[in-house]
Amino acid sequence: MASIIGPHIHKRALLKHTVALNAMNDGDGPNSYFQNSSYQGGAVDVTKPIIEEEIATKLDDVVQHLASTFYIADFGCSTGRNSFPAIQFITQAIKQKLKTSSPKIPEFQVLFNDVVTNDFNTLFASLPRDRLYRAAAVPGDFHGRLLPESSLHFGYSSWSLQWLTEVPKAVADRDSPAWNRGRVYCTRERKDVCDAYLNQFGDEVESFLEARAVEMVSGGLMAIVVPGEPEFWNPETEFTIPSEINLFGSCLMDMAKKGRFSESKVDSFNFPFYLPTSQQLKVILERSQSFSIERMEVLNNPGKYTLPSVDARAVVYRAVLGRLLTDHFGSEIMDELFELYTKKIAASPIFQNPDNDKTTTILVVLKPKTD
Repeated sequence: MASIIGPHIHKRALLKHTVALNAMNDGDGPNSYFQNSSYQGGAVDVTKPIIEEEIATKLDDVVQHLASTFYIADFGCSTGRNSFPAIQFITQAIKQKLKTSSPKIPEFQVLFNDVVTNDFNTLFASLPRDRLYRAAAVPGDFHGRLLPESSLHFGYSSWSLQWLTEVPKAVADRDSPAWNRGRVYCTRERKDVCDAYLNQFGDEVESFLEARAVEMVSGGLMAIVVPGEPEFWNPETEFTIPSEINLFGSCLMDMAKKGRFSESKVDSFNFPFYLPTSQQLKVILERSQSFSIERMEVLNNPGKYTLPSVDARAVVYRAVLGRLLTDHFGSEIMDELFELYTKKIAASPIFQNPDNDKTTTILVVLKPKTD
């Protein structure tokens, strides 16, 4: 299987600097993603019964034409802390399905994918001993082709598709109505900025689907889990992940006014991800000529109850966003930035109460369309 282990890495992964920086903090130290990913990990438990049900009822076509190996891919695996429980229950569900439908249980091969700068060493050093599958790495940008044609039986991606390969160009253009001066992410009052982010997100989800359509076998399944925002929520009493992200813009402008760096340094920085509403995501997926939506669920995000303190919240964001911030502003200001961020979170009764977190988890099960 050399062609799978040594994939054709999409050229954008090599040309776009932002893609490489989208990797989480590596290692297993106190600021690593490995030690600080419980918020995202909550999605596994809430999506598990739905994915198991879809596997039990929608893999009949694959079973009929199955060879000796069943291929599963995790697109955006990071260091594996959240991937391993998900892949284990997916493998178990598929194995149970095959027991009732196939005379022979095949081997399971799981292909762990993320950007080329991902910490695959930590991932493979922490592989569960009781796993039901063989494991291999597939480094590269998942918006392009990674696997051989018609080789993939089940695709999975959790909390990864919201990442963009780059910040929308209009957002960083001083001459554009979407120039995001003084901010680091989109806000409701800046519709042009939000539209630029949404368009970029839509284009990149479509690229992801086009690549997977070539790689998946007929009758295969793909489950994607995307963090999102509700259609309506009250910013006076509630918050979402984007609300917390925009606090970084406030912190950075405060630091700029103190002379730590220029305000133009803040103007030129924006975070490269987008959290859609369920309706926005549905519209994008329905445009696909290659996949049909088999099931779509909007779930309350259980991860919000996994962070016991304000300090824990700040550490999570440092693990996720640290490389992007360090690359633009330098490592010497990181302690000061996150100390200020922690103080702002702690000063707000809205942010302190996890019940006020209205971030959603959107689960979609997709099936390749037949000609």
